[in-house]
Amino acid sequence: MTPTRIKLDRGRGALGPALELVHTGRAPTRAVLTTELGVTRATAGAVATELQALGLITVDPRPHAASGAQGRPSHRLDIAADGPVVLAAQVHADGYRVALVGLGGRIVATAPACMTVDADPARIIGDAVAAGAELLRTTGRRCLGAGLAVPSAVAEPEGTALNPLHVAWPAGAPVHDIFRDCLTEAGVGVPGRCGNDVNLAALAEHRHGAGQGSHHLLCVATGHRGVGGALVLDGRLHTGSAGLALEVGHLIVDPAGRACHCGARGCLDVETDPLALLETAGVTPDPARSPLDQARALLAGDHPEAAAVTEAVAQLVDRLGQGLAAMVNVLNPDRIILGGLHQSLLAAAPDRLRSVVADRSLWGRSGSVPILPCSLGHNSLVGAAELAWQPVLDDPATALSAP
Repeated sequence: MTPTRIKLDRGRGALGPALELVHTGRAPTRAVLTTELGVTRATAGAVATELQALGLITVDPRPHAASGAQGRPSHRLDIAADGPVVLAAQVHADGYRVALVGLGGRIVATAPACMTVDADPARIIGDAVAAGAELLRTTGRRCLGAGLAVPSAVAEPEGTALNPLHVAWPAGAPVHDIFRDCLTEAGVGVPGRCGNDVNLAALAEHRHGAGQGSHHLLCVATGHRGVGGALVLDGRLHTGSAGLALEVGHLIVDPAGRACHCGARGCLDVETDPLALLETAGVTPDPARSPLDQARALLAGDHPEAAAVTEAVAQLVDRLGQGLAAMVNVLNPDRIILGGLHQSLLAAAPDRLRSVVADRSLWGRSGSVPILPCSLGHNSLVGAAELAWQPVLDDPATALSAP
C-alpha cells in the first residue's frame, strides 16, 4: 500500500468527525479542524475539500486571521447554505410542527403548525409527512433523511410508542413503521427515524444550544403536559437497554400529591407541569388554549391574585428542585438544562430552585451544578433533524452516494 493511499484512507475516515465538528460549530476554521482531528494541515485541507465537493460545507478561499491573532491565517469553514436538508416533524399534545432543517441545526423552511392531534397516529403522522413533502417540492431541496419526535418513550429497536399518555394514541403504537410507510406514500424516499421529544430536545441543545461543551448533560422539560428527561453522555443520548431510560416524569416528589396517569401519586409529571401551576394558582384551564401558553401568561402577570401565583410558583419550584436533586444524586451530571415551563420557573425563582437542589443533594455539592435554561427555539424539532442527520455525520460519503 502506497503512502498516498494511506493518507486517503485516513482522510476519508475523518470525514464524519470533521463534518460533526463543523456541524456543531466547534471547527469554524481549517486550523481548528486540524487541531481537533489531530491530523496534518494537508489532511485537514483534503477532508474539508471533499466535504465541500459533497455540497455539505463551504471553504472560504481567502484565509482570515482573527483580530489580534498570531500565526498563519486560516480558511473559514461554514455550512453550505444551499446544501441538502432533512425533514423534521414533531407531534405534541396540541398538534404538530414540520420543518426542513439543514446542517448546523438551521431551520430552512417550516409548514403552518397543526393544532389538533388525531387519535389515529397514522393520520396525524401522515398529515405531518405530507406537509413536509410539500415543503420539499416547494423548495426543491435534496432530502437525506427524516426524523420524528413524539411525546412518548419509544422502545428500541421496534420503534413503538409505549406510553403516549398525553395524546389519545393506543399504547404501543408502531410509530416507526407508520412514519416509514407515510414517507413512502408521500414519495419522500428517505429513511425515517423516531425518538422521544425530550431526548431529541436534549440532543439538539447539546449540539447547538445551552448544553454545548457538557460531557454529562441532564435535560428536564415540561411542554404542554407532563414532564420528560434526557441524559447526553459525551455527545450521545443515553437511552438505556431498550430506549426507555430517563422517564423522570414518574419520579415521586409528593407521595400525598395528585394522582398520576401511571397509577402512582405525586409524580413530577403532574406536580410540575403547566396544568399543575394553573391548578395550584386557582386558575381553571381554558380547554381552547395551550396549557403552556396559559401558564406562561400567569407568570407574566396575567392574574389578579399575584400572591396566589407567587405561592404556586414556590410550590412547583420546591417540587422540581426535589426531583432534580434526586437525579443529581443518581446521575452526577455536570450541567442541567431546563425546558418549557421549567425554564420559566427557573427565571421566576432562580435562587430558590438552586437552593432546593443544593440542600437536597446527598453530598451537598449539587449547588455547584450549573442549572441553565434551554436556548433553542423548537429544540425537539431540531432534535428530530439531528436524528435524521446522524447517518450523514457517521459516514458522509456513503450517505451522499445513496440514490
